[in-house]
Amino acid sequence: MLMGVTDTIVAGRANTTDLAALAVGNAIYSPLWFALSGILFAVTPIVAQLYGARDFYEIGNKIRQILWLSCGIGILLMIILLNIGPIFQIMPIESEVSNITINYLKAISIGALSMSIFTCLRCFSEGMTLTMPVFFIAFSGMLLNIPLDIILVNGLYGFPKLGGVGCGIATSVVSLFMTISMITLIIFSKHYKKVKLFNKFTFTTAKTFFEFFKLGTPIGFGIFIELSMFSGAAIIISALGKDILASHTVAINITSLFFMLPLAFGLATATRVGNLIGEKDLSQAKFSSKASMLLCSIIALLTTFVIFNFRNDLVALFTTDAVVISLGASLLIFAAIFQLPDAVQISAVGSLRGFKDTFAPMILILISYWIIALPLGYAMTFGLIGDPQGAQGMWIGMIIGLSVFCLLGILRLNYVIKKYLISTV
Repeated sequence: MLMGVTDTIVAGRANTTDLAALAVGNAIYSPLWFALSGILFAVTPIVAQLYGARDFYEIGNKIRQILWLSCGIGILLMIILLNIGPIFQIMPIESEVSNITINYLKAISIGALSMSIFTCLRCFSEGMTLTMPVFFIAFSGMLLNIPLDIILVNGLYGFPKLGGVGCGIATSVVSLFMTISMITLIIFSKHYKKVKLFNKFTFTTAKTFFEFFKLGTPIGFGIFIELSMFSGAAIIISALGKDILASHTVAINITSLFFMLPLAFGLATATRVGNLIGEKDLSQAKFSSKASMLLCSIIALLTTFVIFNFRNDLVALFTTDAVVISLGASLLIFAAIFQLPDAVQISAVGSLRGFKDTFAPMILILISYWIIALPLGYAMTFGLIGDPQGAQGMWIGMIIGLSVFCLLGILRLNYVIKKYLISTV
């Protein structure tokens, strides 16, 4: 996330056009990336339950097979990004912005394969509760991204001035660095020795293929639905002009950055609940689910306070444009409001993944985001319901959609916990 924030700050301080181009690029890239790589998030509950049962041989066997599938996912994403140009012919975006966006997506495509492999290995490590190695590698990648962005965007030290496209190249370089680092760590660290991941080749079997995609496809599609809501909002708002789009981008970046803490606990909950289910300790799995939800609620209340009271200062970190600062600060009022439902829903989703319940949450996300949030936000933005409210109307629609999914997610989690407990009586 901090890599994305760095991209936004560096591009935003270059000029508003590059910032708007990155907004559109990420609005397209993020849903595509998470729709495909989100399937790999199935690795975490698969490994977590096997780790809880202490079946280290089967962990290595499964991951070796899934690594082949992750390579296929990365190559597919690369092909899509390299050939995505024609879609801009039907989008209401200025040609200057769209040209930068197309080249930015091509630059990111170079690192798609590396990022897919890294995601698989990251989820494998997290499923074994080894989260610190992943943190250090990701943190190192983020630090490397800062000078790369500054040099490539601004054309320093003899490099050509690439603007927003430079951010895409930097992302690909960092992706390769993190993948090589993760593979090296797994080979030489004693913490992974029992799994013997790279001791032999194992090709994908039909059983693993169907298990992986049955569990992972709803996760990937669910994340795609969620991110497409934010991407759809950016595309809808782009019709209002690049200043409004830039302010929306800054507000989304700030919101997403604060969201990382409840997201982290949501992901940790998936591992913790999966471990406990593997150990057949369902009462503790229930306790972990409820504790995570409470903790995420407390965090959300704190971030709501910070965003609301320091919104002008936060936006000023991203841009020096007075118009963008004013508009962005007004949107952060709405961002502060949806901190609580957003935090609680990710906690519930994490628990459900630990229980390997992924299909029903996908349906609930579909209803909340595509059927409620986006249409409602579009209608309020352009005055199909009442007076036109501009970008603020889109944010109100997103708040309503997030709140609906939060409620449905809690109800689904309570149902799944009750079903598991009854089945063990």
